[in-house]
Amino acid sequence: MKLKDNHKLTLYSCYIGYITQAIINIFPPLVFIMFQKSFNISLTQIGILSSFNFAVQMIVDFLSIKFIDKIGYRVPIVAAHIFSALGLFLLGVLPFYIEPYLAMLICFFINAVSGGLIEVLVSPIVEALPEKHKTKAMNILHSFYSWGSMIVVILSTLYFNIFGIENWRYMSMLWALVPFINIFLFANVPLNVLKTHEDNMNDNNVVSIRKLLSVKIVLVFSVLMICAGASEQSIAQWVSLFAEAGLNVDKTIGDIFGACMFAFCMGIVRLIYGMNSEKIDIKKALLISSFLCIIGYLITVFSPYAFLSLIGCAVSGLSVAMMWPSVFSLSSKIYSKGGTAMFALLALAGDAGCSLGPFIVGIVSNDIYNNFNNAIVESSLKVGILFAVFFPILMFIVLLFFKNNKTNS
Repeated sequence: MKLKDNHKLTLYSCYIGYITQAIINIFPPLVFIMFQKSFNISLTQIGILSSFNFAVQMIVDFLSIKFIDKIGYRVPIVAAHIFSALGLFLLGVLPFYIEPYLAMLICFFINAVSGGLIEVLVSPIVEALPEKHKTKAMNILHSFYSWGSMIVVILSTLYFNIFGIENWRYMSMLWALVPFINIFLFANVPLNVLKTHEDNMNDNNVVSIRKLLSVKIVLVFSVLMICAGASEQSIAQWVSLFAEAGLNVDKTIGDIFGACMFAFCMGIVRLIYGMNSEKIDIKKALLISSFLCIIGYLITVFSPYAFLSLIGCAVSGLSVAMMWPSVFSLSSKIYSKGGTAMFALLALAGDAGCSLGPFIVGIVSNDIYNNFNNAIVESSLKVGILFAVFFPILMFIVLLFFKNNKTNS
């Protein structure tokens, strides 16, 4: 079978695409402690870095609605991986030659452009494959973000223990090899175009963003995506720094039992759910997930023991696992006319949540730290995370209403 006829390679390329996104989202938080110590960067500035990353992704999501249906998938998905490789490589170089925080913003911007394109493109690429069980395929796809996160944490932690975290810059350059390889895969694998019902009747008819914004159920899905993104990233972006500086545990232990367990719980739930998703009521499963997320947040914040707080982080990872992919799948199932534009709109909403959640944690934590005579970092970060519990609570409330609402358009 020729490479251009092998749809399995397309799926594998999409898996690597999500691993790439995990690298650009998860690796920098692992070295936030070095950003703080070596470059004297505050908690607010760190929070801004995370929020800036997802804010740029959000802008890319919005802009991509305009051009992806016109130019196709191949050029932007290849460009996304070029940006990833470049951004990761420069992250290990620029902060040592120009003003560090400016350098980080530049690198985060380049990576964010990549992340936005990957988020918008990979899901519809998989949705367009000749695969019957779309929900199953989508959840397994999104589980690779979690497996990628685990790989990033484990291999980075191993590297830090062997070569020292002070040499983190070289690890960033090594991670650039992953998207570099995927450039050549996506340049050659077959890519189908996701067709809407109207597209099958008239190939020139593309659902507009204005039409989508007038559909109530799409707006409901957008709110759910904001909550999903914020619920996930409010913990994911801060767990490494929270474990080391907030809970005063060894960095290796904190990353393995915090960041890694968060990713593992996300991945295993997505995989199990993906294998059985055709038998599960997505709405009920999302309702349970949002409730469990609230519990995980509260354990993290109010536990008097560091290890129990890390378990709370793991519970949060378990609970947010199916939020993002299942909202995607549910939206496609209920409003099948949305096509690529709807995937882009939902990715836009999800990235808005990913940006807002970590920003709230960072700015609240920094305010508590500064305004209470330099309160201990543990207390300030816990208060910041407590504020972010608003998002799973909102998701739970919306789902309660949505569960009893029979209107699908």
